Amino acid sequence: MTKLSLVTVRGLRAEVATPTYARTSLTPGIVHFGVGNFHRAHLAVYLDALFNMGLNHDWAIIGAGVMPSDEVMCQKLGEQDFLTTVVEQDANYSAARVTGPMIDFIPPSERARLMATLADPAIRIVSLTVTEGGYMINPATGKFDPSHPALQRDAKNPDDPMSVFGLILYGLRARKAAGLVPYTVMSCDNLPHNGVVTRDAVAGLARLTDAALADWIEAHVAFPNAMVDRITPATSDRERKLASDMFGIEDNWPVFCEEFKQWVIEDHFTAGRPAFEKVGAQFVPDVTPFEYMKIRILNGGHAVIAYAGSLLDVHFVHEAMQHPLVHAFFEKVEQEEIIPTVLSVPNTNIQDYYKLIDRRFSNPKIGDTERRLALDGSNRQPKFIVPVIADNLKAGRSISGLALESALWCRYCAGTTDSGKVTEPNDPSWGRLNGLALKAKDDPLQWLTMEDIYGDVVKDERFRAAFAGWLVMLWKDGTAKALQHYISNG
Repeated sequence: MTKLSLVTVRGLRAEVATPTYARTSLTPGIVHFGVGNFHRAHLAVYLDALFNMGLNHDWAIIGAGVMPSDEVMCQKLGEQDFLTTVVEQDANYSAARVTGPMIDFIPPSERARLMATLADPAIRIVSLTVTEGGYMINPATGKFDPSHPALQRDAKNPDDPMSVFGLILYGLRARKAAGLVPYTVMSCDNLPHNGVVTRDAVAGLARLTDAALADWIEAHVAFPNAMVDRITPATSDRERKLASDMFGIEDNWPVFCEEFKQWVIEDHFTAGRPAFEKVGAQFVPDVTPFEYMKIRILNGGHAVIAYAGSLLDVHFVHEAMQHPLVHAFFEKVEQEEIIPTVLSVPNTNIQDYYKLIDRRFSNPKIGDTERRLALDGSNRQPKFIVPVIADNLKAGRSISGLALESALWCRYCAGTTDSGKVTEPNDPSWGRLNGLALKAKDDPLQWLTMEDIYGDVVKDERFRAAFAGWLVMLWKDGTAKALQHYISNG
């Protein structure tokens, strides 16, 4: 039996790559909030590749957690010396790599240690993947929401912060007081202009109590916008068994992901950065067109197939893409309603990008689920779907397919599939959504009372009429017939 630190590898096979660098030589340069699967399949993988080239060994990661679930993550990863098995899969092959760029993890129970670490000048980047819903923004406006309870609590207790943004602000305040260069705050979440959103949250929190500090943050702290991409399902016993059976690796929390990854980022850092461009990251002056392309075609496409497939009792994403009605729905909405709103992207053919997304969604190896795609619609719809509807309404283009997507989300939130199977709660606001969805069965416009999600879109009679018509059809005739009607008639 061969052991790689505390990850047990039974008869380590040649196809399992392991760190070629001495992890004892690594020193920290990054604190990362949200050490979930996406982070360990994305930023951590880029760093691992750099370290294997013998570069940037002073940029290792210290993980940080603020949620109760992070205690479990810290324990599980700590048992294996913070190593992670990353399994990349496409339709024809699977490859495993054991990665080691994270050298410590500070759990929520050790907040004082985290605060001291954030004040340490060795930390030059604070990065985060806290999901679309973790940025304390008003979903209708996309703007910072100073009334959020977590922010109000931290504004009253600046020396005892509990939220991600309160902690980041604490570290920046300490840097300013010590006359140090501030660290860069780097969002790796799927948000349009994620750097701007993050800046607004940090500076907005500061402005609640200290306008001078807020001004300093806006003037001196870098918040680069970035587009990040890699399909990374949640880890379950399925993935643990596959890691063991395929590669002989016993890992508490392996990460399975697609082979494809992409990172497009603005080159704006206050205290240096790793040479990510040497391992495939793309630095650009303006990330906006890349954001539109990815967030609308990929994330919007996920939403299109999520609720249609779920209502038809489809479990895996690749199975949804194999379903003739779901796939035809996806293709028609993408081509007629999503792609026309995408900006021109440098050196990119949008149709080729769409075909790439189609192939990625169809990858049978990934094991991504419809339920994961359907998660947290109350935070995802305002970012991935509603802006596209708004753009099409302004341009006088069709919104029929996206109105159907919205009606499918409403029907999904009613809590049963077409066959009567119970849909377990799948949104932080499930109680509210479920109640409105049940009311909307008899009065579809009840769903559109959520102006905090839909914004001005709900005031447009074209959208209201299209949404209501589709929801009535979904309840009367079912998902399959509604999809067929849209595919045939638009």
